[in-house]
Amino acid sequence: MKIYFACSITGGRQYEQTYQALTQFLLDQGYEIPTAHLAESNILALEKVVRPSDVYARDVNWIQTSDILLAEVSVPSHGVGYEIGYALGLKKPVLCLHDADRAVSKMITGNPDPLLTISSYDNLDGAYAAIITLVNKVIKRS
Repeated sequence: MKIYFACSITGGRQYEQTYQALTQFLLDQGYEIPTAHLAESNILALEKVVRPSDVYARDVNWIQTSDILLAEVSVPSHGVGYEIGYALGLKKPVLCLHDADRAVSKMITGNPDPLLTISSYDNLDGAYAAIITLVNKVIKRS
């Protein structure tokens, strides 16, 4: 299964360790994560040399070819919001995870799309459980 992982890059990296833990969990479960590099500490430097049009083309392709979009939305991000909307437009299941202590945009929490799941977590085990639940639901649909 291919999972597109979305997280804030230029909007703030306060949850970088969480991004790293989530991508490592996904990789350990055997999922293909084309965006695992987004969790790395040097992502700003890596992405700085890539043209915006190339990022767009690359990321849209990865979303199109992924089975699920998983977004960590504790830090607001224009790009992540766009990716969520794009994936839903393609009828892809989307899981938005966020720290239980953080407010999330009402454009996400108010979205009634049945393919959108929003889950808060108090700790990483809670986030992992939400991921497993969604993956199992997607597998059952297949």
